[in-house]
Amino acid sequence: MLGEMLGEETGKITGTRVLPSEGGAPKLESSFQATGRLYGVEETDLGTYWAVLRPDGTLYGEGQGVAMAKDGGMATWTGQGLGRFTASGGVSYRGAVYYQSASGSLARLNSTVVVYEYETDANQNIQLRIWEWK
Repeated sequence: MLGEMLGEETGKITGTRVLPSEGGAPKLESSFQATGRLYGVEETDLGTYWAVLRPDGTLYGEGQGVAMAKDGGMATWTGQGLGRFTASGGVSYRGAVYYQSASGSLARLNSTVVVYEYETDANQNIQLRIWEWK
C-alpha cells in the first residue's frame, strides 16, 4: 500500500553514454541532477542509472545517487525499475529505491522502502515523485 508522498523533484539529464551490450541488447547510462523537496526539506539529488532494452521493448534499469538536503541531511540511494518509451519521445519508469547512511533530516529514510515514478521528456527534462511503501 502506498503511504504518504515523500517528495518531488525536477531536473535535467546531464550526460549519456553507451555501455557494452548484454547479449546484444543496447545498454545506456544516464546521469541527472534534480532539485526539489524531500520530507518538506529543499534538496539536490545527483544520480546515475543504466538501462537495457529487453526483448519486449521495455527497459530494465538500476541506479545510484546521493540526496543532499539544504539543512545538511544526506542519504545515498540505490534503485531498480522498469520503463517504457513514451509517445512524446521520453521514458517513463516505475520502481523502488532504498536509502542508506542517511543523516539529519533524511535519517528516517533508512527504514523506509520508497517507490517512485520517474519521467523524462524529449528535451532531457526529468520529473521524479516518490512515496513511502507501507
